[in-house]
Amino acid sequence: MQTIGLLGGMSWESTLPYYRTINETVRDALGGLHSARIVLNSVDFHDIERLQHEGDWVQAGDVLAEAARSVEAGGADFLVLCTNTMHQVAPAIVRAVTIPLLHIADPTASAIADAGLSRIGLLGTRYTMEQSFYCDRLATHGITAIVPDDDDDRECVHRVIYDELCRGEVREASRARYRSIIERLVARGAAGIVLGCTEIAMLIGADDVCVPVFDTALLHAKAAAWRALDGESRRLTPAAPERHRHAATRA
Repeated sequence: MQTIGLLGGMSWESTLPYYRTINETVRDALGGLHSARIVLNSVDFHDIERLQHEGDWVQAGDVLAEAARSVEAGGADFLVLCTNTMHQVAPAIVRAVTIPLLHIADPTASAIADAGLSRIGLLGTRYTMEQSFYCDRLATHGITAIVPDDDDDRECVHRVIYDELCRGEVREASRARYRSIIERLVARGAAGIVLGCTEIAMLIGADDVCVPVFDTALLHAKAAAWRALDGESRRLTPAAPERHRHAATRA
């Protein structure tokens, strides 16, 4: 089994399900008391969020590059960055280490393709929705992503993430607002919804949406577990549609 290197803490609320999902997947594959081999560097999100707000992506990349080097030194065979937004600095991380990075958009795109879809709605932080790095990565897989076209809607999605979900708060009023935003994306042709921030699954699930929902944190964590198991337990790896069935389901 390979050792997974996790770069977490952005926020720690969403790093928790990464750790749980990876270990549950390994346990279910190998049985008994098996668990995953993991090296975790959990950064102080206060520092990262400040750099995001200031638009200092170079310094943010330097911070995560250093964290990645420490994870590699700890014996990790590959990296998993437990956040969507900070994949903005993925190139800086990749340059800093010799081990590969499992990009969060890749297993997400695979699940979308497995569902037979090519046009989805993307929710995330303002940075993920308004910058091109995430949509461009999905596009390399033939996936077209649309985001809320109303600035107030994008601001709402962003604010709820930082002011509520990253603090562990789940509010019904915010769930209702997200549902309305999703309905408008579906009306514009979104055949599925990507939860493009690892905290959004705290608020929105398959029961809230009339189209398939793709939980990026869950898909990323499962892909990391199966990559770590690859070779040792390839025969146990389920087919792609089964692997993603809990992350891409219809209400």
